Amino acid sequence: MARRVHGKVTFLVLKDGSGELQLFAQVDALGEQQYAALADLGLGDIIGAEGTVMRTRRGELSLRLTSWQLLSMALRPLPEKYHGLTDVETRYRKRYLDLMVNDAAREVFIKRARIVKAIRDFLDGRGFIEVETPVLQPLYGGALARPFVTHHNELERDLYLRIATELYLKRCIVGGLDRVYEIGKDFRNEGVSFKHNPEFTQLEFYKAYTDYF
Repeated sequence: MARRVHGKVTFLVLKDGSGELQLFAQVDALGEQQYAALADLGLGDIIGAEGTVMRTRRGELSLRLTSWQLLSMALRPLPEKYHGLTDVETRYRKRYLDLMVNDAAREVFIKRARIVKAIRDFLDGRGFIEVETPVLQPLYGGALARPFVTHHNELERDLYLRIATELYLKRCIVGGLDRVYEIGKDFRNEGVSFKHNPEFTQLEFYKAYTDYF
């Protein structure tokens, strides 16, 4: 939340995942105590606000405050608006902070969710069934990659995080599910770079009795 003070009038910008709204605060409407308390608000604080909808002289849609309350205080300052959060290491290690201050980062998450939904709608509309296959597997396969190994204490045996969903999806085909797909996590214990992540999401789909030639 940002704040601009002009004498007995204060403008605040309230922002959430849906957009921004300007708050118009006057000492006459709020009273001396609540109006003075606005000066203690900082960037990143979360407040609840009540009032009436109005437009300023410039025509900007605003909420004329009649009351407000502090819901949550930001204990650490956010990156200042002009430079923003540009350090790549910080953006990756503190993704929540990146989402908070970078609109482009939030847009990536939103677009990804829409893409995944579109893929599901496309396959569902063609008779495919989405299934979930085991992530922990006694034998890994379906790709050439080094797996992550873990130990199951109750079974007293090593298991592997899957490197692909292929083999279990094909078992579904053998079992009579003619069209199956999975959008799932795979894990490969290999190198790390900006193009390669040991944990990634992959789509695999299979259809029986089809000749593409």
